[in-house]
Amino acid sequence: MKAAFIEMTGAPDVIQFGDRPEPRPATQQLLIRVGAVAVNPIDTYIRSGLIKLPAPFPYVIGCDFAGTVESLGSDVSRFNVGDRVWGSNQGLMGRQGTFAELIVVDEQWAYPIPKFITEETAAAVSLVGITAHLGLVGRADLKRGETIFVNGGAGGVGSMVVQIAKAIGARVIATAGSDERVAKCLSFGADVAINYQSQNLSDEIRKSAPDGINVYWETRRDADFDFAVPLLAQGGRMILMAGRDARPVFPAGPFYVKDCALHGFAMFNSPALAQRQAAEDINRLLSEGKIRANIDRVLLLSDAAEAHRLQEENTLGKAGTLAGKIVLRS
Repeated sequence: MKAAFIEMTGAPDVIQFGDRPEPRPATQQLLIRVGAVAVNPIDTYIRSGLIKLPAPFPYVIGCDFAGTVESLGSDVSRFNVGDRVWGSNQGLMGRQGTFAELIVVDEQWAYPIPKFITEETAAAVSLVGITAHLGLVGRADLKRGETIFVNGGAGGVGSMVVQIAKAIGARVIATAGSDERVAKCLSFGADVAINYQSQNLSDEIRKSAPDGINVYWETRRDADFDFAVPLLAQGGRMILMAGRDARPVFPAGPFYVKDCALHGFAMFNSPALAQRQAAEDINRLLSEGKIRANIDRVLLLSDAAEAHRLQEENTLGKAGTLAGKIVLRS
C-alpha cells in the first residue's frame, strides 16, 4: 500500500510517499481503507520534532481519518465490514498515523459516518470537532443564552467552536483578520464578527457584550491575559488549547476577584469514552445540518509534504494563506 511516512523528524521534506506493508487488525481493531484525511497543527509538531512523542519509525503521519471498514478483529462488536467510519487520535501515544491507503484503528477510536455525510467532511471535522465539543461542553459548560468570544473564528477549531456554540444556543462573538474571513465567521453563525486588523477589538467586544463575556475561547498560541481578563463577566471561563511554549503574564488579582476559571486541555488526553460521546453529538449535529466542515482546500495523499508545509507556514509563520482545514484524498 501507499503511505506518507517519515524515518526521522525534520522539515516537511522528510515526508516520504511510498510503499509500506499492509497492516493487519488485532482482535479489537478495524482494518480501514482510507478515503480522506485532514492535517492538524499537531501533525506538523510531531513530524518536526517540536513535540517529543513516542513515534515508531518508519512512522506514518496523521491523526484524522475517514474511510470504509475492510475487515474486523475477532472481538470487534460495534462495526461491520462495509461500514463507513471516521475518527481522530491516531499517530499519538505510539500509534501509527492515518496518511495511508489502509490503516488499523482500535474500535474505541472509530465512529460511524452519518448518512449523506462525505468522507471529506467527516475527516475535516474530526480532531477540531471533538476538541471544540470537549472544551465547550466538558470544560466551559457553556449554557444557552450565554455569550462566548472566539478569538479566531474562521480557522479549523474556531469555526467548529462558533457552530457548536450556536447549536447550544449561545450568543457568539468572533474575530478574523480580513473582511472575507469576517464574512466566513458570519456564515458559520457568529452573531458578531470583528476584523481585528481594521477595528478596535476591545471597544467592539465591549459594545457587543456590555455585561462581559461568559466564555473566552483562545485559539492562538500566545494568549494575552491582560487583554482578556477585563472582558470576562463575573464567573467567566477561559479556554486554552494551544501554545506549549507560551509564558504570558497573568493578572491573578483581576481574575480571582471576578470568580473566573481557566481551563487548559489537550484533546488527546481525554479518555476514549469522552471522545466517543463528543463524536456521537457531532454526528447528530452533522445530520441535522447544524454544523458543517470548514475546508480550505483538498489535495492528494501524495501531496502530504506540501500540505504540511502550508499548515506550518500558517500555524507558526502566521502567513494568513489558510482559513480552514486541508483535506487529502487517498
